[in-house]
Amino acid sequence: QTVTVEMLDHLEHLALVDFRDSEGVERLQKAIQFADQLHEVNTDGVEPMDSVLEDRCLYLREDDVTEGNCMKELLKNAREKVEEYFVAPPGNIPLPKLEERDTFLQGF
Repeated sequence: QTVTVEMLDHLEHLALVDFRDSEGVERLQKAIQFADQLHEVNTDGVEPMDSVLEDRCLYLREDDVTEGNCMKELLKNAREKVEEYFVAPPGNIPLPKLEERDTFLQGF
């Protein structure tokens, strides 16, 4: 499968990963080639599984709370906080417009 500018744009928005350089595009192409090998496996007559441990009994433990009420102690680890919440850096990365990104795909 060929990596297109539109595919990169879609993946960047989904994964918040920047593919603006040739190394990122090359890594993506290798991952797609690796995943494409799964199409070569004959799965005719193979039923889908819910879990790889379907044939085993999974034992559940009691969900007992052993610690708690340690909010002040945990917030001491925060680099930045607002009231009683951790402040995380923004998740979105600035993405160039599609027409600006056409250039780095020309070698692929």
